[in-house]
Amino acid sequence: MIKLERRLMRRATLCSIVFAATIPSPAFACACGCSIFDVGASTVFPGQSESGFTTWIRYAYMDQNKNWEGTSSARAADNADKEIKTGFYFLGGQYMVNQDWGVMAELPYFRRALTTTDDGTVQGPAGSIYTAHDNALGDMVIQGMYTGFAADMSTGVTFGLKLPTGDYTGPVGPLGGHEFDRDSLPGSGSTDLVLGAYHFGQLDKLGLWNYFVQGRYQFAVATRNDYRPGNFLDAALGLSYDFGAVGGAQKVAPVIQALSSNRQRDSGTNSDAMNSGYNRLLLAPGISMLIGKLRIYGDFELPVYQRTNAASSVNIEGTSGQLIASKIFKLQISYDF
Repeated sequence: MIKLERRLMRRATLCSIVFAATIPSPAFACACGCSIFDVGASTVFPGQSESGFTTWIRYAYMDQNKNWEGTSSARAADNADKEIKTGFYFLGGQYMVNQDWGVMAELPYFRRALTTTDDGTVQGPAGSIYTAHDNALGDMVIQGMYTGFAADMSTGVTFGLKLPTGDYTGPVGPLGGHEFDRDSLPGSGSTDLVLGAYHFGQLDKLGLWNYFVQGRYQFAVATRNDYRPGNFLDAALGLSYDFGAVGGAQKVAPVIQALSSNRQRDSGTNSDAMNSGYNRLLLAPGISMLIGKLRIYGDFELPVYQRTNAASSVNIEGTSGQLIASKIFKLQISYDF
């Protein structure tokens, strides 16, 4: 009985690590601004609570202040956008109806500041620099999951929709022009189909070393106002080690994961197709802790490789390249009922 309880505890701990670590992070390379391709989207895994219900809040922050063209840094003067600072707040929950089926929903809130160059229609004369703010809801994601492939629910698939609940118009300046481009708003205005799969397991008999793999594909099926965000594929590969009880925590486990993203170009007359789309690889060290029914996870994500699409020369809007961040911070707190 004791051995069984230990196995169940290790399984729950691994589920918690995978759950927190493989939540797709906000994209740090953006088309002429910041097209957050996976706002509010997360992959939820079963096994965190006896009741089957878990809720969470998450905060992430990034400062996009470097212009990037292709695989290298580029002149700031090439890009009309200068900096994007964003704080992301997420509220979500998941419920396992039974051992085979579950549902999940997550809603984000954005606090964003964009520093960019005026074209003469927003706040001042053409060529002047201004900073705009947009604090608004992002796009909600609702997903179902099937986990009946194995008795321990270690393999599953997810499927659902990203709904156009977020702000996709943005604030208007004193001169009547929009302060944000479509690709730098909290919402895309599109309804997207989201498909995913995951698997996790143990690397040793004691269950101290654990691994996980996960993939997620998203593409728009309905759009608004001549803007379609590019299709994208996210993938994650991670490794964790269970230290067991440390201090007041029942479980402490460091995590290292590799995150990969591949996004196609945006399209439509309101997109900046030439300066959108990218490939990236990040390494994300983090740590997971279990304290009673409370789970805490944090990490920081660092780029290892990145390639962004960029116009071959500064285009008519004065833009070539995409703004990127050198790091992303994330903290999540979840509660298992």
